[in-house]
Amino acid sequence: MRSIICQAFVAFLLLASFAQAANKPNLLFVIADDCTFRDIGCYGGQAHTPNIDGLAGEGVRMTHCFQTAPMCSPTRHNIYTGQYPVKTGAYPNHTSTYGHVNNITHYLKPLGYRVALSGKTHIGPRNLFPFEYSVANKNPDMRAIDELMAECSKSKTPFCLFACSNEPHSPWNKGDASRYPPQDVKLPPYLADTPEVRDAFSRYLAEITFYDRQVGQLLELLDKHELAQDTLVMVVSEQGNSFPFAKWTCYDNGLQSAMIVRWPGQIEPGSVSDAMVEYVDVTPTFVELAGGKLPAELDGKSMVEVLRGNAQEHKEFVYGVMTTRGIINGNDSYPIRSIRSRNHKLILNLNNSEPFTNACTKSREFQSIVRAAETGDLKAKQVVQRYQNRPAIEFYDVIADPLEMNNLADSSAHQQTIKQLKQQLYRWMESQGDRGAATELVANQHKQPNQNQARKRKQPRK
Repeated sequence: MRSIICQAFVAFLLLASFAQAANKPNLLFVIADDCTFRDIGCYGGQAHTPNIDGLAGEGVRMTHCFQTAPMCSPTRHNIYTGQYPVKTGAYPNHTSTYGHVNNITHYLKPLGYRVALSGKTHIGPRNLFPFEYSVANKNPDMRAIDELMAECSKSKTPFCLFACSNEPHSPWNKGDASRYPPQDVKLPPYLADTPEVRDAFSRYLAEITFYDRQVGQLLELLDKHELAQDTLVMVVSEQGNSFPFAKWTCYDNGLQSAMIVRWPGQIEPGSVSDAMVEYVDVTPTFVELAGGKLPAELDGKSMVEVLRGNAQEHKEFVYGVMTTRGIINGNDSYPIRSIRSRNHKLILNLNNSEPFTNACTKSREFQSIVRAAETGDLKAKQVVQRYQNRPAIEFYDVIADPLEMNNLADSSAHQQTIKQLKQQLYRWMESQGDRGAATELVANQHKQPNQNQARKRKQPRK
């Protein structure tokens, strides 16, 4: 009798374990590289993106998703740690986190997940990010992903996969540019019109379509392994492209992102949410979905109720941090900080005494604008002046002026709002240990954590 009872108890535990695993959704996060959200089809853009657009029809399209830093490495650390960049130490572009900082692998693996990253990494140090890694020509390795999904499907093991594309990062040499003849391309009004800019924008749009095809391949693999119904899919566009006024800036074109989420049976198909969310909210969202308790050190907030349509608001403010120290052709110190509410954006250029420089200002496209300005093109002169010579304070009405082209910092009608936003921004900076220009000057000076430091890092809370 005792043997029968023991066998029954073991069977009960196995069934309970299986049921628990079955209730945990798989998590597929797909991220582009240097893609302005406004250029994607379902966000009103001219890029042909049938897979992303189709996904939006099957889930929710977020209209106000933001990241904290307009560069690749801080963005990815931001996503995986659930914490803001200065706090983790990963605020320059070629950097690493402090040794005590936990990330998504430490939260989900104890909950029974396989946690994988396929494609572009740009995080460090590697020993503190123990993903299952795979890569194919800087892009997601579809063969490795196929194998992962097959294994997880067979073993009933939930997975969290970050599929990280390298597109549409320059030099824009993938995809079919013939779909976008340069003479027919619609340039954003904040850019000057030169043949070089048109040619590059054509190739950039083609590479967005190339990224869209990768999204389609990943969705096909979910269908192949009959995992679509049990998987939350989140697709984002990362920071903006490397044309002026996007990447490397705290304008919305540098900090705002597409975010489309499909979760069958949980998210209403074809829905739209205007809630303000951030990339820092991804990790706490995934931890909650996995059945874990949210660690106290996280800066982000779970978006689960927003995604399900049960909440219409999420955050009152979102923040921006730009660090030029250590980037290609960057100023030695040109710290930029920003805060955005639903209606307004405040940008502080904390050391604006010299022209703003980065890889963009050395590019073929920007240099063509400089030459046009030198030959008398008024629009080109305005672009060069506005991009490289910044005032100390910029303030925009992002409802009336979504492209942030009309600086209202000197308007008497907005001084009270500017004061309030500045106070809120300084409070946030203080909470993060961000001393502005002083923090910029010590960027990249913290040592790479070694193995002993990694073992001493704070353990995630149960």
